[in-house]
Amino acid sequence: MRWIFAILAIWGTIHPMFYFISWFHTNSWDIIAMVDAWHANAASSGLVWDLTIAALTLTIWVIVETFQTRHWIRLIAIPATFGIGVSCGLPLYIFIRMGQTFAKHS
Repeated sequence: MRWIFAILAIWGTIHPMFYFISWFHTNSWDIIAMVDAWHANAASSGLVWDLTIAALTLTIWVIVETFQTRHWIRLIAIPATFGIGVSCGLPLYIFIRMGQTFAKHS
């Protein structure tokens, strides 16, 4: 099961980045223009807020569990989440967490 999350993290990196890079090539490398495009209509704004809240929730979970367990490598999920997206950060975090949980119980 753990490797399914690894595959999802890879997919969650490659698939969204394909669209982001394609957009940048077409519309220049202007971050502000991309943020404006994210809010082009109510549907896309709703998705932005949905993902923002999910990213914030994941970040809080990562920080709390990391400080409880002292498994500092888990913090890598935070830049993955905000640099790539929740589609990468969440499965990456679960992949790392499951590996450490299984190692502890072995």
